[in-house]
Amino acid sequence: MVDTEGRPGVTRKTLADLVAEARRQIREISPEDLVEAMDDGEPWLIVDLREPYEYERLHVPDSILVPRGLLEGAVETNSPHRIDVLCAARDRPVALLCATGARSALAAVVLQQMGFANVVNIAGGLKLWEGEDLPTASGPYPGPLP
Repeated sequence: MVDTEGRPGVTRKTLADLVAEARRQIREISPEDLVEAMDDGEPWLIVDLREPYEYERLHVPDSILVPRGLLEGAVETNSPHRIDVLCAARDRPVALLCATGARSALAAVVLQQMGFANVVNIAGGLKLWEGEDLPTASGPYPGPLP
């Protein structure tokens, strides 16, 4: 086995490979099922992993914004970049969202490794959320960023 740069013993993976691998390790929830669970009173925290400019264009109301590149620092209690509501959510149901469900699938694996007991990926991301005509909003994120 040789990678694209000729290194023996290394198999190069594509983004699709990494996302497929992640999806085998996590749970996913449909946007409609998540909204139904929230309507039933389940205390879900929705974490939007997109960039601020993406969030500003369109987002799920009451979601918190933690860009994917800042996630690990945002959940680390001793980090100067922590986001308190996210640090406190290790035993709370957490649903991760991105544009299509790929970044959030990768992030779900990381949060599981960091001790989050009930983390799910929102299948299809904001694209499917919007396609199912679920509530959305626009405008800049009002909260702190890591």
